[in-house]
Amino acid sequence: MNRDDARKKIIFALDVNGVDEIDRYAGMLSGKVGMFKIGKELFTSCGPEAVKAVQRHGGQVFLDLKYHDIPNTVAKAMLEAARLGVQLANLHALGGAEMMETAATAVRKEFGDHRPRLLAVTILTSSTAETLQRVGIDLPVEQMVVRLARLAREAGMDGVVASPLEIGLIRAVCGPDFLIVTPGVRPTFAAVDDQKRIMTPAEAVGAGADYLVIGRPIARAADPAAAADMIADEILAGCL
Repeated sequence: MNRDDARKKIIFALDVNGVDEIDRYAGMLSGKVGMFKIGKELFTSCGPEAVKAVQRHGGQVFLDLKYHDIPNTVAKAMLEAARLGVQLANLHALGGAEMMETAATAVRKEFGDHRPRLLAVTILTSSTAETLQRVGIDLPVEQMVVRLARLAREAGMDGVVASPLEIGLIRAVCGPDFLIVTPGVRPTFAAVDDQKRIMTPAEAVGAGADYLVIGRPIARAADPAAAADMIADEILAGCL
């Protein structure tokens, strides 16, 4: 792995307000990170223009809207995401096998190989065993993550979003070609914030993560571009 390979593993969480801020960060970080994540808040305020703004700077997009609805509705939403030209899009695995399979089939049928890779969210990194128990899920977090990852693979999804602590378990069940995107990653120089199940970038990549979602440690840095470089260097050092 070289530094460019390390940079490509970083997905910057573009949790900003408005197109001007998108332009600022996309201009500053294109070439420093592999992708920009557009989530619910930004997409609700700016809509597809948020995606177009990143693309104007040559950036690739992970559209992180975590769809969860009836199968037909989610399939149509995924098709619209594909039409935007994003590289990754996701839904909630808790929506079930039929929902995931319907969406995956629709996107593959219309776009073939020229499509976003489809991810299923397993259990949010802010969730704990108590969180699950209060909604009636009695399995430990790790077991639930693995169950949902297996279900996603069987339903035709390309990968999952999961905590770095479950990477090894998912790899054992889903194989080496199944994408694993991990939030809950904090570089050694950053605060933990509200994440519960975390690793450093080097630890997560060493465990087998394909992409790392990192927001505040870059956005809050005095020099975001330098912070992204530091993270890439952490990844690279961990792989040597």
